[in-house]
Amino acid sequence: MSTEAPDMKRSIIEKRLAAWKGRTRWLAASSGAAAAALGLGTAGLQAHGFVGERFFPPTIQTDDPFAVDELAFPTVSTFLDPGSPPTRETDAGFSFSKEIFPRFALAFSETYVNLAPRGMPSAHGFDNLSLNAKYQLWENVPHEALFSIGLEAGVGGTGARSIGAESASILTPTLYAGKGFGDLPDALKFAKPFALTATLGEELPTSADPNALDWGFALEYSLRYLQTQVKDIGLPVPFKSMIPVVEFAMTTPENRGGGPTTGIIAPGILYENNYFQLGAEAMIPLNRDSGGGVGAVFQLQLYIDDLWPRIFGHPLFGK
Repeated sequence: MSTEAPDMKRSIIEKRLAAWKGRTRWLAASSGAAAAALGLGTAGLQAHGFVGERFFPPTIQTDDPFAVDELAFPTVSTFLDPGSPPTRETDAGFSFSKEIFPRFALAFSETYVNLAPRGMPSAHGFDNLSLNAKYQLWENVPHEALFSIGLEAGVGGTGARSIGAESASILTPTLYAGKGFGDLPDALKFAKPFALTATLGEELPTSADPNALDWGFALEYSLRYLQTQVKDIGLPVPFKSMIPVVEFAMTTPENRGGGPTTGIIAPGILYENNYFQLGAEAMIPLNRDSGGGVGAVFQLQLYIDDLWPRIFGHPLFGK
């Protein structure tokens, strides 16, 4: 392998981290919300993803605001970086979150990375471990709104050097918000199924790397909400259980010559049933610094509190 390979790998990793920093969440959903969204009763309406009648689905690129039991397994993505040499990157990851106290959850996620530069040996290994703590501070049911705070830690030195995993750690205090538009006037009834979730985090590396602002949002249109809360237009299965979505996941360096904003735009579709969510999105680079090839990502969210309700769907301590 040439001496340029390590630098090339680090560049690719930096682009991927900038695009996924939201985080990619692995960041996920639970079953009570899905069950409610599918009209299976009211017992689990507040379990996950619900504020009143509004279900916020787990999105792939940007983390949702809920602090609950979640399992995303697997999340698989692939894209071609058109650098020199062109490199195909394929990632496979998972994320698990557990509610410890009411509205407070701890999570961890890990990603296995494979880098395949054209005409050169491939490199592969685990990226750095990511840890997350989140607390849901506030919600307003009539206005379908909520707000949470959290702290994410990328644990330096836990990933493989062969893929350019950083030796330094990164702490990212983060704000999370969600807003449904079911409170719009009836004259705008067909806009009511829209909802917006957003994240805003400040990267604080323990190295000399630049500080950076991680920001992202997801705009979604719930066909389930349209059918059940606005007007039944007779959508057949499986379309009535789908949520078209477009996500924006960006990173803006703030100092130390960090360069321009990088990130991705990710249009896609989410499908819900009683026990899982399937999601698929395109990954479109924001600019040349973000990469040059369009990629794709697929995610399976398991609704673990429907699958194993005696174990999941409730905090370890407190009611």
